Amino acid sequence: MIRLRTGTVVAVRGTRPGVMELEVTVDGRREAAIAYPDLTGPVDAGDEVLLNTTAVSEGLGTGGFHFVIGVAGQADRDPSAPGHVMKLRYTPQQLKVLSVEEPASPHRQAMEAAEGLDGLPVIWLPLHSMLGAACAGARRAGAERIVHVMTDGASLPMAFSRQIPDLRRAELLDEVITCGQAFGGDLEAVSVFSGLLAATAAAGADVAVVGDGPGSVGTATRWGESAVAGGMSLNAAAILGGRPVAALRLSFAEPRPRHHGLSSHSITVLTRVTQSSVHVAVPTLEGEQREAVWNALRAAGLEERHQVVEVPGEPALDLLAERDIEPSTMGRGLREDREFFLAAGAAGVLAGRMAAGSARYRQEVVK
Repeated sequence: MIRLRTGTVVAVRGTRPGVMELEVTVDGRREAAIAYPDLTGPVDAGDEVLLNTTAVSEGLGTGGFHFVIGVAGQADRDPSAPGHVMKLRYTPQQLKVLSVEEPASPHRQAMEAAEGLDGLPVIWLPLHSMLGAACAGARRAGAERIVHVMTDGASLPMAFSRQIPDLRRAELLDEVITCGQAFGGDLEAVSVFSGLLAATAAAGADVAVVGDGPGSVGTATRWGESAVAGGMSLNAAAILGGRPVAALRLSFAEPRPRHHGLSSHSITVLTRVTQSSVHVAVPTLEGEQREAVWNALRAAGLEERHQVVEVPGEPALDLLAERDIEPSTMGRGLREDREFFLAAGAAGVLAGRMAAGSARYRQEVVK
């Protein structure tokens, strides 16, 4: 069951597209809450709100926020957006969106004509916190247009991501497509397949970066992990004729044994989930760290199954610094967990090189 409480909005602490951060009084305390105006309508100081307080009361994730379900006393409201596809289907907060596949979409004709990805480099990320480094790596290596395809294994509202607006402002990310039950992107898609097709047919990507939003779920088991299911996106990219690039989850600061060094979930995805050979980007490291990573890759037999490529991730981190982007993962930044971001950056650099090479080839053919 949902733990419901009523509260009063004390102040609106901040807004960004699609989300409002609030301070509310609830259970006699002042606490943080989030409202999504697309679901709740506008919220102002003094409003009485109905809150889902389940996660905070249980000490779970969601960044310590309660979530607004509704606002008392609001006038009747009707959906303003066109379209007939429902997201969050069969829940009390289902909402209508215009999906890129629908007849009313301006991209319907392009989507009907799209038969595949035609070699589009597609980076798969195990965690949302890798997005910035992956985009920076792709941009530094020559990718002109980078599109994020956000899948629905974690946060469903795109607006929950603080990283995406920062990357847009820094001109490292051009467009976002939310697929499945995820919502709030520049374009909406019904599935990861059509989301990937839309990246090239509707958004003009020369690199797509696919992965869940923030807030992945893990259970300390092999299969009970949202990133493992997310690895199916590598198969989707291969089926559609893209060039899949896997970013490794890699950390020497992570205290949990299953994620220290090369994460066991990366090994599971690349040995058990992927059905096609993919490119695996390995960041350039030195000494014992490099030896530990390559030993783990070889022990899992990944060199026999995939195209494992050693790539420098530093160009990505340099560009993040130039654009004043400070990445973080689970409270750790570059100083504490540099190898984590190098791995994401290496995948971006590899995909960006692929995109730049394809662009040069097309120019030569035209000549």
